[in-house]
Amino acid sequence: MRRASRANDSGLQLRLQRDHPAFSLDLRLELPGRQVSALFGPSGCGKTSTLRALAGLDRMARGRVVVNGEVWQDDGQKIFVPPHRRAVGYVFQEPSLFAHLSVQGNLEFGLQRVPAAQRRVSLEQAVELLGIAALLPRRSHTLSGGERQRVAMARALASSPQLLLLDEPLAALDAQRKAEVLPYLERLQRELDIPVLYVSHAIDEVARLADHLVLLGAGRALASGPTQDLLTRLDLPLAHGDAAAAIVAARVSAHDARFGLSHADFAGGRLTLAQPGLPLGQQLRLRIQARDVSLTLQQQSGTSILNILRARITELSPDSPGQVMVRLDAGGAILLARVSAKSVDALQLAPGLWLYAQIKGVAILG
Repeated sequence: MRRASRANDSGLQLRLQRDHPAFSLDLRLELPGRQVSALFGPSGCGKTSTLRALAGLDRMARGRVVVNGEVWQDDGQKIFVPPHRRAVGYVFQEPSLFAHLSVQGNLEFGLQRVPAAQRRVSLEQAVELLGIAALLPRRSHTLSGGERQRVAMARALASSPQLLLLDEPLAALDAQRKAEVLPYLERLQRELDIPVLYVSHAIDEVARLADHLVLLGAGRALASGPTQDLLTRLDLPLAHGDAAAAIVAARVSAHDARFGLSHADFAGGRLTLAQPGLPLGQQLRLRIQARDVSLTLQQQSGTSILNILRARITELSPDSPGQVMVRLDAGGAILLARVSAKSVDALQLAPGLWLYAQIKGVAILG
């Protein structure tokens, strides 16, 4: 069996097929080579099967796998790189640290997997990126769940991977431990120069961390594209229901010290945030829930709502009984508004209509 070869293409390219008793995996994907891509969907849709095939752990998966130009599998050319020769960092729900080793020992185990000449991530870099310097002398059984998961991610990075696979790394953690780990995952998103595949059942994690989103169903990709686009596509289930929301990229531009506010500029203008002291110039990822957006034909005065944006309706779609989801374009930024069918009728809402979106709440994701 031939080993790895180089290809001219870049990014992550997958052509995978695998027959399972409950479903058949049949994926054709092209993903970014230096961003976080999330696999999202219900249990049993093929998320973990995809990661196992990428890692070479599922030899029954047929097809082609290319990681930033390096061919790891191509059945047509009889290429299959075995798991131990794939530069993959794999983090599971359970960290699986070696109990007989200290944190330092666990990290050195990951480091030893890579010859010194091929190391792209030093032990010091992995420790600093995950903020675990104070944990190095401790044994794994003395760590909290969040600390163990951070150590597991640092160990994966210490192996200098070309691809990092995170299989629901927060699923086993309570809300407090998740809040502890999420900032470090955001740091990985900002600073890693390799593709990351992140599997999660939690759409709030996906919205916060992922640049690219793949929506899976029954072993197939229902949609694939930038996260903010898929979250607001009315032909997809993510843009419906009480949790529907839009993601807006913004930059902190000014402060209002008197009232404890920060202002952030985005494609559609400026948003006011009830959080003082955000660093000027900081890039933000903001989440605006559809249920927090109301619509008016005339700009209102005498209101407590701080964020009122001029927007144009691009599409409407039925939501839950008596509710309609409205897709809005606010200067190039896409928003969603969930309003009653009665309001749609009373205001004569239709594609192309200009109006005002009143935003009652904005959440800072990172």
